[in-house]
Amino acid sequence: MPKIVKISLYLYAALLLFVFTHHVHSQDKVQKIDELIQKYNALNQFNGAVLVAEDGKIILSKGYGMQDFENKVPNNNVTKFRLASVTKQFTAMLVMQFAEKGKIKLDGKLTDYLPYYRKDIGDKITISQILSHTSGLANYTNDRKFMQEESGKKVTPKDFVLKYCSEDLIFEPGTKWEYSNSGYFILGLVIEEVTGKTYEENLQENILTPLGMINSGYENSDKTYENKAKGYTTSFGEFQPARFLEMTIPYAAGSMYSTVEDMFIWDQALYTDKLLGKEYKEKMFSPVLNNYGYGWQIIEQPLGEKKLKVITHSGGIFGFNSLETRLVDDNKFIMVLNNFENGNINQLTFGIVHILYGMDAPNPKKSSAEELSKLIKEKGIDAALVEFSKFKDNKEEYVTREREINMLGYVLLQEGKIIESVKVFKLNVELYPESWNVYDSYGEALAEAGDKENAIINYKKSIELNPDSEGGKEMLKKLEGK
Repeated sequence: MPKIVKISLYLYAALLLFVFTHHVHSQDKVQKIDELIQKYNALNQFNGAVLVAEDGKIILSKGYGMQDFENKVPNNNVTKFRLASVTKQFTAMLVMQFAEKGKIKLDGKLTDYLPYYRKDIGDKITISQILSHTSGLANYTNDRKFMQEESGKKVTPKDFVLKYCSEDLIFEPGTKWEYSNSGYFILGLVIEEVTGKTYEENLQENILTPLGMINSGYENSDKTYENKAKGYTTSFGEFQPARFLEMTIPYAAGSMYSTVEDMFIWDQALYTDKLLGKEYKEKMFSPVLNNYGYGWQIIEQPLGEKKLKVITHSGGIFGFNSLETRLVDDNKFIMVLNNFENGNINQLTFGIVHILYGMDAPNPKKSSAEELSKLIKEKGIDAALVEFSKFKDNKEEYVTREREINMLGYVLLQEGKIIESVKVFKLNVELYPESWNVYDSYGEALAEAGDKENAIINYKKSIELNPDSEGGKEMLKKLEGK
């Protein structure tokens, strides 16, 4: 056989071996990711859809659990989910597109675009500060009474901004960072004023249609959507439909829906100049304060000996949560959409990242809050707390999270189980004595129970730990009769 033919055959054989080995390795990786997600689903830590991509190619796109428990409709890779605060990156993109066209100035004042906004605040705040959560604007979703009593009522953007997004500043613009849904709601109205079109029309014309994101949009509460997931929460370990939310309430801060497949289209478009030029895109992805740019969090995540550049955002809304993870140096992408607000998608995503980089993923653990809720139903609150004390330190099998214990307290409070809710909130104070929020929640439950004296003590402690807690200050004034 001629020498050149032998060399060609060896090279061909080597290439086949490489392709086969790479394929087996990729299949093994996909299997591990799939098995990990199934474990989270089995433990009621996740119920939704996941997409994972490497080098611009999808390696897994799949639904898990149910999009509709009552009618036994399973989730799939084109199930539509609410994005919640992942909407903010789309709002930021619209603002940046109009800035690039000269219709919006990033250093322009809010009153340049909303002349009817209160002048003493609007003259201080820039569009850039609103985009980066450094404006000093309060956050309407921090008002629990509003979320409980007003979140089911339809509103118009202008009326809502004037009524609920015009409070006094909580700090001087540009000096601190504080997440504000009010700010992004206001940006939606700025976009409408600049263009003379609705936020929904701008979203469709400038982003969704150009990218072919046909399964994404701005959700209207009076419309029905094919293949859209219902949102769920848990009550004593059982899935229950989440309470109604009128979608004009989150608006430009959180009213979009999408699928994992459409979100991959969005991810890939962000590597190009199709929607936005390089200069403005770099501004959007440059951290201002607290690792936050314009609609995105930009962080360096240690993983073994590596440091990964992660561009990310999460979202949470009644019955849903979401987490988008862009590993931009390696063109890897993870989209997790969950129609179950109590899920643990942060740890799930962290596990997927481990597998993508050839590491073992930490196994999911049972939620001690969910176990406690079951015990309360079966044995009553006092016996349940005794049992909880026995397993809460078993860190190999259980994980205890402040947020989940707090959510259980509010489930009990909403169901009229006030004594039980007080004891659960007290437990959370004992578990997390440095958290201002646990004292705030405990104070709220004590006030409901008629224990005004101890409610005041806990609200004061909460404000001591977080002097910017406007909701806590307001409740304290009411309790003290001021």
